[in-house]
Amino acid sequence: MTEEVKAPGRARRLPRAVRERQILDAAVEVFSRHGYHSASMDEISEVAGVSKPMIYSYLGAKEDLFAKCIRREAGRLLEAVRAGIRTELPPDMQLWHGLRAFYRFVAEYRDSWTVLHRQALTVGGQFADEVTVLRTKAIDIVAALVVTAGTKQGLGQVAEFSGPALAVSLVGAAESLADWWLDHSDVSDGVLASWLMNLVWLGFNDLMEGQVWRPAG
Repeated sequence: MTEEVKAPGRARRLPRAVRERQILDAAVEVFSRHGYHSASMDEISEVAGVSKPMIYSYLGAKEDLFAKCIRREAGRLLEAVRAGIRTELPPDMQLWHGLRAFYRFVAEYRDSWTVLHRQALTVGGQFADEVTVLRTKAIDIVAALVVTAGTKQGLGQVAEFSGPALAVSLVGAAESLADWWLDHSDVSDGVLASWLMNLVWLGFNDLMEGQVWRPAG
């Protein structure tokens, strides 16, 4: 007796927002692995489980897709850092928690950070501009903490003058350390944040003299 084989039913149609998220997730993975120029829409289509025409229809050509990946991952990173900063704490502890949130994001979303820091900056142009927008917002957050801390110490004008420059230095150091961390994942996010706090918050000279910053509690 032959078993009756039923024709498969029509696949459930997913909402557009869900499909777009699937495509972006797949694109971030592929761009991270191969880089912008070597990544193919065929592979993105395969990883996402959708057709190439659907990708073009929903998110545009490869250039548009890469830009949307950068924009989404930049937004997610900034949101994670803002959520990690506990505004009820002193400025140094706010920065400490913000740094830990940043490094936790890098650890959890390595592909995202690779696309943002390695791929987008390497390709340059409008893609690097998208990352610059992210960096500017991060610098503004750090500068506000530096100015607040300096003002509390009676250094209002000095803090306002030097705060933005110090923030640029700190954000750049945090990014470079995160990039290094991709190849040294045995170091914890807390250790990374402590290294940076010791170097930046206390100052290099104080650190060399043995004054070590430690989180309260």
